[in-house]
Amino acid sequence: MPEWLWVVAGFVLFVLALLFSVALHELGHLTFAKLFDVRTTQYMVGFGRTLFSRQRGETEYGLKAIPLGGYIRMVGMVPPDKQGRQRITTTSLGPAGIVRQIVEDARNGDRAQVSPADEGRQFYQLHPAKRIVIMLAGPLMNLVIAVFVFAALLMGLGVNSPTTTIAAVNACIIPTSDAGAGRTCAPGDAPTPAAVVGLLPGDRIVSFGGTAVQTWDELTPLIRDSAGQTVPLVYERAGQQVTVQVPVTENERGIYDDVGKQIGTEQVGFLGVSATTAYQTQSFGTAVDRTGEFIGRAAQAVVNIPARIPALWDSIFSGQPRDVNTPVGIYGAGRIGGEILASDFSAKDKISLFLNLVAGFNMSLFLINLLPLLPLDGGHVLGAAIEWLRRGWAKVRRKADPGPFDVAKLMPVAYVVALLFIGLTVLTFVADVVNPIKLFG
Repeated sequence: MPEWLWVVAGFVLFVLALLFSVALHELGHLTFAKLFDVRTTQYMVGFGRTLFSRQRGETEYGLKAIPLGGYIRMVGMVPPDKQGRQRITTTSLGPAGIVRQIVEDARNGDRAQVSPADEGRQFYQLHPAKRIVIMLAGPLMNLVIAVFVFAALLMGLGVNSPTTTIAAVNACIIPTSDAGAGRTCAPGDAPTPAAVVGLLPGDRIVSFGGTAVQTWDELTPLIRDSAGQTVPLVYERAGQQVTVQVPVTENERGIYDDVGKQIGTEQVGFLGVSATTAYQTQSFGTAVDRTGEFIGRAAQAVVNIPARIPALWDSIFSGQPRDVNTPVGIYGAGRIGGEILASDFSAKDKISLFLNLVAGFNMSLFLINLLPLLPLDGGHVLGAAIEWLRRGWAKVRRKADPGPFDVAKLMPVAYVVALLFIGLTVLTFVADVVNPIKLFG
């Protein structure tokens, strides 16, 4: 199949995975809204023009044209205003009047859906704890998807990791700095310890220095700590175990930071072999640990989004290769999905990379929606939490119930947040088109 077809297929698969994730996100909201008897008029995946819809009971279920999100419409998200307050206009009013207009427009738009029959079934009338459950149920569905996909990969498909089976034996000792410059063996270069003792590709190292090893991660520190020593090494070849005495030499090795950038060198023990890689399934405990690390990395990436926007802007105009750590949008992530399918990697590699992409995007949806800002789910959680605290404090002081928190007052902030997200969406889309991230060159 032509490469461009693979790219299209990968993009379509990613968009379908995204729509499935959005559908489950909104299903989380819907399930608890109905459980708590809130009248819910719409369940929609996507935005814009409706492509398909069906009415089931009091709820319309549908699919819209723009696959950039979704929503459910619950009656009474905003409480009614105080008795007698009139809607105002912005004529001859300054910024304060404009803010007031935004608040009242939001309130009037929401309250227009409410009928007398909805008394007791409006969102704002729920106990704050129930409102928090409804709003958290959506992001938590994305968390469940991300964790399930990631853990299933670890325990089912496994992780492509180096093994103790030798892939290649270096003929001579070349310092890291020279190897990076492309230097090859020259007359007079000392042979590697592995070459001296006759190790060959396909040999599996069983023990080193008297310590049994089963993984490459167990073997490498033993080699590094044995510089200048002659140690026993046991390897298996054609079903037979052979013991040799290896004169481990010292060689220069690069030191790298968390993002893979070399920050220095050190002198360590050197054997002169490279490892084969294979998919190795992980235990439940290891999967839990790695999933925790995955969540931590995703949270850090979300926190770093504002700091990476200048680099994203520069990538549009500088012509320099795009930093892989800059934010990507739906188009960019879909393009990466296509690049994965079009690569020369094995089927397992493609499945692993693609599902990791889907898991990472769901984790981002989970974390971003937790931000305590309207129109995100976290903004409604914040409003419910404020109301709960106010009621509790009033009860402690034996004061009257202060009533529902007026979430409409946060709408000016919601407009600003929405504009910022729209701006970021446009910026990432332009960068993804003009200077896309390329994983494989």
